[in-house]
Amino acid sequence: MMPDEATLLIVDDDRSNLLSLERIFQREGFRTLTAEEGRTALDLCRRYRVHIALTDLMLPGMSGIDLIKALDTVAPDAEVVVMTAYGTVETAVEAMREGAYDFVEKPLKRMQIVKSVRKAAERHALLQENRNLKQELSALRNREIVGSAPALRQALDVAEQAAPSTATVLILGASGTGKELLARRIHQRSGRQGPFIGVNLAALPETIVEAELFGHEKGAFTGAGSKREGRIAQAAGGTLFLDEIGELSQAVQVKLLRVIQEGEYEPLGGKTEHADFRLIAATNRDLREEVDAGRFREDLYYRLNVIAITCPTLGQRKDDVPLLVDHFLDAYCRKNQRPMMNVTEEATQRLIAYDWPGNVRELENVIERAVVLSRGSTLDVTSLPKPIATAEPRSEELVFAVGTPLEEIERRAIHATLKHTDGDKRLAAQLLGIATRTIYRKLAG
Repeated sequence: MMPDEATLLIVDDDRSNLLSLERIFQREGFRTLTAEEGRTALDLCRRYRVHIALTDLMLPGMSGIDLIKALDTVAPDAEVVVMTAYGTVETAVEAMREGAYDFVEKPLKRMQIVKSVRKAAERHALLQENRNLKQELSALRNREIVGSAPALRQALDVAEQAAPSTATVLILGASGTGKELLARRIHQRSGRQGPFIGVNLAALPETIVEAELFGHEKGAFTGAGSKREGRIAQAAGGTLFLDEIGELSQAVQVKLLRVIQEGEYEPLGGKTEHADFRLIAATNRDLREEVDAGRFREDLYYRLNVIAITCPTLGQRKDDVPLLVDHFLDAYCRKNQRPMMNVTEEATQRLIAYDWPGNVRELENVIERAVVLSRGSTLDVTSLPKPIATAEPRSEELVFAVGTPLEEIERRAIHATLKHTDGDKRLAAQLLGIATRTIYRKLAG
């Protein structure tokens, strides 16, 4: 945080000193608040966000030490610099034990006090940035799965049933469909207390995959200067998620099969160790075809394919596009500190009409781009990339997964037809070849 963005609270019962400090720090670019005693200072902290507090230790009523303790509750993020008279350094040390960042002795020297307050402002900014990064990382790890389309609900239902078990799960689906999100959801509902450790095998050079998964001892190979714990060990008590499992070499496939079957493994150059993790694998390949082609071990395939879940493409859940657009707009408007944007009906129709070969990930990128580049508060067709802006809305196609209940198929067909007829039930009944009263009965049920 630059000083001109920081609010400094100055607390001193010496009014002349208080006014002098106020002038100094206003010239330094700080926003300033002033108080002559502790209770007024606390009231200001309740009304304004204070980044740094510069306070004398000798105050009427509430002492400087008591003020520091109270600030820890009222303004816990504020950095405190204390001013103390010559010869009372012991009191200043006590203040630092209570959480003060620094102290300066009176009589004050301008350069010294400005330097101390600036360093406190820099510390506040670094800590705030660190908190923000942690929040963003936490948000990324706990992102929601948005949507209510039948194909998605079916995948989520299987995931919910599988989560409490110890069974290996194989998540299938094209890139960008949210396979890792689904894996994290299973882990969160599994009851396992250990961490979620994700590995994108496609992003690792083949030469280091084995060491990355199993770890290695010092001197196990050229360049192994120290012992390193592998991802299997890191996932102890938790979940190991292997994304793009189809990229594993035959040699590593054999070792992974042993871990699954025997519950043990050997780090490179080390002794046998016990493995305790729940395995979830994912791939955008057809592993059955990979087995038939001799590129993937059949025994490993069957070990992985205990519970298979397919993440639907965005094309299979077009009804979810408006929900996803609203979700990503909210997320990226917040992230970029922009007011919430509205979406025009035409833009919504173009977004629904587009085929989305990159699935949900592509939609997310499009919305983020629109938020960053938009100059207004409305997302319209001009905010969209040309291939999407020119996508022609087509007659709605209903796609049903095998096994979808007939009642669900009928319900969706009626709703889609009513949408097409702008709610005209007689016309919808004619298009569906059923009696109008049947529509009323189905909707009522």
